[in-house]
Formats: sequence, C-alpha cells, structure tokens
Amino acid sequence: MRIVSNESLRGFSAYFGSLVNASVRDDPLLAARHQSFITSHILGGVLALCVFPIYLVTVGKPSLLGAFVFLWFLSPIAIAVFLSRTGKFAAAHLISAGNFVGLIGFSAWLTGGITSFLIPWMVVVPVEAAMATNRKVVAWAGAFACAGLAVLGLGSVLGLVPAPYVLPVPASLLAFGGVVTAVLYAAGIAVSVQMLHSRSEEVARLGEERYRLLAENVTDMITRHDEKGRVLFASLASQQLLGVSGANLMGGGLFDRVHVADRPAFLTALSRACARNESIAVEFRLRRQLAGAAPDYIWTEMRCRPMRLADGRRDAKGSIIAVTRDISERKQQEAVLLQARDQAESASRAKTQFLANMSHELRTPLNAVIGFSEILNRELFGRLGEDRYRDYARLIHESGQHLLQVLNDILDMSKIEAGKFNIVREPFDVASLLKSCGELMRTQADQREINLAVELPEDMPELLADKRACKQMLLNVISNAIKFTEAGGTVQVRAEACPDAIDLIVSDDGIGIAEEDVVNLGNPFVQADNSYNRRHDGAGLGLSVVKGLVRLHGGRLGIESALGQGTTVTISLPKDKDASPEATERLPRQASAA
Repeated sequence: MRIVSNESLRGFSAYFGSLVNASVRDDPLLAARHQSFITSHILGGVLALCVFPIYLVTVGKPSLLGAFVFLWFLSPIAIAVFLSRTGKFAAAHLISAGNFVGLIGFSAWLTGGITSFLIPWMVVVPVEAAMATNRKVVAWAGAFACAGLAVLGLGSVLGLVPAPYVLPVPASLLAFGGVVTAVLYAAGIAVSVQMLHSRSEEVARLGEERYRLLAENVTDMITRHDEKGRVLFASLASQQLLGVSGANLMGGGLFDRVHVADRPAFLTALSRACARNESIAVEFRLRRQLAGAAPDYIWTEMRCRPMRLADGRRDAKGSIIAVTRDISERKQQEAVLLQARDQAESASRAKTQFLANMSHELRTPLNAVIGFSEILNRELFGRLGEDRYRDYARLIHESGQHLLQVLNDILDMSKIEAGKFNIVREPFDVASLLKSCGELMRTQADQREINLAVELPEDMPELLADKRACKQMLLNVISNAIKFTEAGGTVQVRAEACPDAIDLIVSDDGIGIAEEDVVNLGNPFVQADNSYNRRHDGAGLGLSVVKGLVRLHGGRLGIESALGQGTTVTISLPKDKDASPEATERLPRQASAA
C-alpha cells in the first residue's frame, strides 16, 4: 500500500513539475519554487470548487453576489496558468497578492468589515509573498494588505459597510475558523519554505560536491585573477602541475614562477582578456618544483576570459578566470617536427646544389668528348683507316649527346626546384615555334621511319611566354612521342586557341601508357614500361622538366593515354600575362583513338 502511495505522490509531483515553464527547468531551486506556487494555487482553486457542493447543501442556492465571490475563489488557478505560460515569478506573486487582498477584503466587507472573521487572513498575504524571495514583492504585498485593512477600517468608521451577510453558523465559531484556517495556511507556507530551504541546501551540497570532484580530479589548474593579474583563487591541481599548494600561488605567487622572458606575454594576455572582454590564449614557461626533484621549467598554455555571473553579466570587479595546462610534451613534439623539417629542407637544398654542381662539372669533359668524337666521325684530319674506328667514334658521340641531354635535364630540374629558373615572357608567333621544333625533330623521326606531321595554325594570336622554355617543353614531348612510337607510326603536332589559353598538343599512335602508370608521369626519374615489356632510353626527367616549366608559366599539363592506343600530351599556357604559377593539374585520363 505504501508503494502505491509513493508512486502516486511521484506521479502527482511529476505532473505539477511538467507545468513549470521551460525557461526555468534548468535551475532546480527556481523550478521548485515555481512548482510550489503552481501547486498551491491550483489546489486552492480545486479546494474552493470542492467546497461549493457543501455550500449548496448548507446554504442553498447562492445569490448573484455569492456566485461572483465563488468564481473569484477560482482565480488562483488562472494565476497559476499565467506563471506556467510566462515564467514571470515576481509578476505572478504580485498578481496573487493583489488578488488575495481583494478577495479577502471584499469577503470581509460583506461579513462585517474590520470585525469580519476573515481579517486574520490579511496577515497571510505578505507571508505568502515571502515565497518570491524578492523584497519588492514582499513590500508591495504588505502595502496591499495594509491598504485593504485601511479601506475596511475607514468604511466601518464612516458607516459604509453594509449589514453583515447572515450565515447559519455562530459568530464565535466563524471567528475561531477564520483564525485557525489562517494559521493552518501560514503553517503550510512555512512548511513550503522549509522544503524549499532543504531543496536549496541539497542543490548547494550537490554543487559543492561536483565542484570538489572537479577541483580534485581535473589536471588543469584553474585560477581566478583580479584586474591586476593577482591570483585570488587556485584549484588543487596546482599541486600536481607545479608541486605547490594553491596558497603559495595567491597574490603574486604565480607571477613569480613565470619565466622572466615570458612575463610580458603573461600580463598582456590577462590585460587583453579584461579590456577586450574575450577569451585569450597564451603559452609561457612556469617553474615547477616536485618533491625530491630539482626545480625546472615546463611549458604551459593558459586560456583566460572575463568571469561571468550566473545571469551572464560580467563580474563588476573585473575578475578573470584562467585554465592552465601542461603542454611540455606537445612542445617537444613541435621541436622534433621543426628539426625534421629543417633537416629535410637542408637535405633538399644540398641535393639540389649537388645536382647543379655535378651537372656543371660533368658538362665540361662531356663537351670535349662530344667534340673530339665528332671530329673523328667526320674524319676532318684524315681517314681513320678502319671502318670500325668510325663506328666507335659515332657511338661515342651519340652516347655523349645522350649523357649531355640527361645532365641538361638534371640541371633544369635543379633550377626549377631551387626557384632559380627565370621565366622571361615575350610575345611570339606560335606557328614559327611549331615549325622550328618540327624541323629540329625531323631527322630523328626519319631515322625511326616515323611520319612527323606539323599542323601550322592560321590566325593564331601571339603567345606571351618564355619562347626558349616553350621550345624546350615541346621538343621534350615530341622526342618522347617519337621514342615510344613504332616504325610506320605517326606523330602529330598542332596548336589550338582557347578562350583563356593556348594549347600545344602532341599526339601519337604509339604503344600508349597503362592507366596505373599515367598518375606517376611527371615525377622525376619515373618511367612507364611499354606494352612490350621493353624499357626505352632515358632517365625519366623529360616530362618532369616539362611539368616544372608549365607550372612556372601558371599553365596546365594534360596526359591522355591508353595502352596500345597512343598518347596525347597537352601543354596549356595562359594568355594572361599576370597568370600566377599554380600546381600542375592533369586532365582527366581518357582512351584516345589512334
């Protein structure tokens, strides 16, 4: 039976709790006050409704005035609905106090004026207003009660009070009932106040318990500072962070532990947080002294912001809340990353410088090898006598030319990576560029029995770019196309004008490139195997040089290829002279027709 009763009480409390306005449900204490007000007023109205049948049995049919008074007794329900809908606690108490005084005063006016048995209820009005915990509400409630008593007393003196309404109950019993009911109502208010007080103590205890758990278990040190940066409070985490209690950090104790070089940053962060009314983060070193260890400095990060009150307003004293944590491990990781980056940059510079130096050192003897082998091959100073000597000289010359080209590519790549390859833009005719490149590569194409077709564009606008670099790019691409095209194939060179760029296009019907190899083209020293599993000559630097030169022009390199269906390389150079260099972007790979 007790279980059922407890469940009924919990359901009863949950129902009235659901009537509390949503704006105060997050505050347990304020929500309890709202719930108590709503519950008492609704129950008071319901009690009046329950008394009405008894009134009908004992008195009979009520008069028009009696019906009006009875409806007035139901008004607390409307006041409870007002608080539930608006959440305005002080306004609801003022309305309730005024309504209560009016109801008691009107009823007393009809039952004898200042001598009415309802006069003791006037004392209940300011007592009930005390539930609002607002001095103004209590003062206004007391003023309402005094005004009601003054009106009743003045009416009795002037003889304006009508004859008392005759009730079928002895006057002494009515007086006793008025006093007893007023005392019981006041006792109920006292019980409610006690319950709210207990609830307030419970909320405070829970809050203190949460704070204690937070302060004892959080690893970040929480401090409160005044407008001058002095510590007003320090959490227990100071013992774990710095090896000292919070009492040692009070006042200027924390400032004295800040590294001398970091003190300006520490004070600047606090002053900015106070002046700008915003959160500020700063990193500085703090002296730590753990038990049994020598003092040392640790890197910490402090995030500080102005202190806010419960209602969201800023603290009038200008207090600042700061949270400080140990970031020594993060600083060590950052130092390692910076050191690794510096080493990588140093290695890259050393590699670039080495390649550049080696290229210069090797080109001098190679020029001599190429020059003397060419003299022997042409027999400028007489016949060699043996045909094999002439073949050897030719092989030496071709190998020297090949090695020189590799060194030139390495040197160009080194200049591009080092940012020392200067682009000199000048307007030039695209048709003359294609014609010149075609003439230079004609001999190589004829030797491999490949048809080199150059389409000279008509009405093509001039291209504003580095002509020497464009020629180098085009020659590298045409050379690759010839290299990877079988005898009897065709290499086509043409140009197309786009709205914002000019495309130099080299296509062939050679062996093509596998899809998994296309993504790696343009990276230094990367070669793609052909479909016949035969590796061609070259160091894999030609396209990487082209890619770097295109990027310096702010253009785009596109490669379209499919295995066994040929390859199309598009060098897209912008017409705008102010185009900024950007990362080379490959066009979508498509299988181009032979």
